[in-house]
Amino acid sequence: MASESEIAFDFPRHFTVYKDGRIEKPWTPTQFFVPPGLDPATGVESKDVVISSETAVKARLFLPQIAAAAAQINKLPLIIHYHGGAFCLYSPFISPITTFLSQLSAAAAAIVLSVDYRLAPEHKLPAAYDDCLAALEWAARRPDPWLEAHADLGRVVLLGESAGANLAHYVAVQAGAKGLAGPGVGLTRMVLVHPYFGNEVPDPYYQYMSPGSCGTKGDPRFHPGSDPDLGKMEVEEVMVCVAEKDELRERGVSYFETMRDGGGYGGVLEWYETRGEGHCFHLFKPGSGEAGILMKRIVGFMKQD
Repeated sequence: MASESEIAFDFPRHFTVYKDGRIEKPWTPTQFFVPPGLDPATGVESKDVVISSETAVKARLFLPQIAAAAAQINKLPLIIHYHGGAFCLYSPFISPITTFLSQLSAAAAAIVLSVDYRLAPEHKLPAAYDDCLAALEWAARRPDPWLEAHADLGRVVLLGESAGANLAHYVAVQAGAKGLAGPGVGLTRMVLVHPYFGNEVPDPYYQYMSPGSCGTKGDPRFHPGSDPDLGKMEVEEVMVCVAEKDELRERGVSYFETMRDGGGYGGVLEWYETRGEGHCFHLFKPGSGEAGILMKRIVGFMKQD
């Protein structure tokens, strides 16, 4: 009989699985949780919606103050956001992400939909990938009054940081390869911030979360250069952001080079590197000068004609 303290698998700083089946994480869904509502700093309203009653996947919608006035003239772009956390931590409902997305919604004058996808290892991959695709299909149906009244689904932007960048890329490729976005939906741009992709060395953590994956080249979800459908990506322009002191920086570089040189992608690529900062610094130091610059670069990319 397994001892309560016997470890079956450990992903340092992320989760520990014990042989008796217990899973411990350094974060719980109630930690840093903030309810939806009015953000007084930006004037952005938010509310939570159900993406799928079958999987219990939810999302948080953000609506900027400008929406009511814009509805009389033009509808607003929709940003679909996938949060980071190595596929196993966090949600759209925590203060760092809600703060960032409220600021983004106001600055970009856009509606934001942030997906609370199922987390590993409780839900092994591809659960998160499936949930993120389902969120795009959900948005395409305009099932919520905010989307119906205010969203221009011909101007959809995909955004993700870390593992969320991986998920955003997957959604973009699948939307193009399988026509999942639906009529009237246009994926115009994608922003990948500090992306978590694979490289030449097998990643044991990803392998554990995604049974059957080689954790390196050969898995098209984790290593985009291995994906035969890469050239079918349904996004016109892609921005890749890295940080100088991020341990995943080279993975972002490799992704950009794959897209530029040999992946079959024919759209526009933009590159931005933040000097002197680490992984997802903008979420944990939102008031810093570099976080402000990154926000301006992202918004500028999203709004350019």
